[in-house]
Amino acid sequence: MKLSQFNFSLPADRIASEPPVWRDECRLMVLHKDSGEIEHRIFKDIIDYFGKGDVFVLNNTKVFPARLYGKKEKTGAEIEVFLLRELNREQRLWDVIVDPARKIRIGNKLYFGDDESLVAEVIDNTTSRGRTLRFLYDGGYDEFKEALFSLGETPVPKWVKPAVTKEDAGNYQTIFATEEGAVCAPAAGLHFSRELLNRMILKDINKTFITLHMGIGHFRSVDVEDLSKHKMDSERLIITPEAAEVINTAKRNGHRVLAVGITVMRGLETFVTTNDEVKPYDGWTNKFIFPPYRFAVPDSIVSNFHLPESTMLMSVAAFGGYEKVMHAYKVALDEGYKFGPYGDALLIV
Repeated sequence: MKLSQFNFSLPADRIASEPPVWRDECRLMVLHKDSGEIEHRIFKDIIDYFGKGDVFVLNNTKVFPARLYGKKEKTGAEIEVFLLRELNREQRLWDVIVDPARKIRIGNKLYFGDDESLVAEVIDNTTSRGRTLRFLYDGGYDEFKEALFSLGETPVPKWVKPAVTKEDAGNYQTIFATEEGAVCAPAAGLHFSRELLNRMILKDINKTFITLHMGIGHFRSVDVEDLSKHKMDSERLIITPEAAEVINTAKRNGHRVLAVGITVMRGLETFVTTNDEVKPYDGWTNKFIFPPYRFAVPDSIVSNFHLPESTMLMSVAAFGGYEKVMHAYKVALDEGYKFGPYGDALLIV
């Protein structure tokens, strides 16, 4: 398929800049992929479409405060540093993106904090904006990590809101986040409240977790018209033997598997057996799902409403069918649904 087939007009005011007051009370559109029927519900109604023995698969990745603001040595020029991932714990090496990048060269020192107590040296150029930083810190690792993260802010995308607040630290995090490593929140998981998880237990709906640490490339724009030529950034994926067993047992017993979010969908489809079962995995994935695609594992998906020409929209269309999903997005625009990680959700059953 072509990139231009996923373009549509999205007014800026349709992107939610704040989450709903209650996590599980955003709007939920339900698309029945066989008939094309559309229903308008509330997110906490999601369990009405599932029953005993079905499994919800969630991403337990944890967002860390990845956006820092520092100053360049000598000039004092303000620099934004976006932490991507830790490269070496002992040497305090981090893969980062800097902005503006043109004046940040190997050997430059950057200072962070009001007292400039945290210092980093640029030791490598990785891409036009990418750099490798070595943080110069004398204390122990835990002390360093605490100092680093205390200076960082929650990496809510700037197209969602230009300035974050202290509330975003909790809002832009699922309630089941345990595995630190993401710079983007798994948006569909943000809608799950403790009350909703408890109601799942009462209905004997099972849940299990996989880990996919979303990097900055999660929102990277597609710059090729032919989607088969697009390359996704690699992201860390962990599916434990226990999680794989829960999912595969449900499938064998005729129960349904719901992928909560595109990251879970991609994770489940990364390493599948010839019998369409999930295999335990600990490695990297750059799985890109776009139409046409035959799914092996999930029977249903739930995902937020995504931006035009985004890889997430393409993956949703691969599952629900291009025509039906694009029609659902038109209905969402007509009916006032909100888009983005703080927005409303689409369940495809």
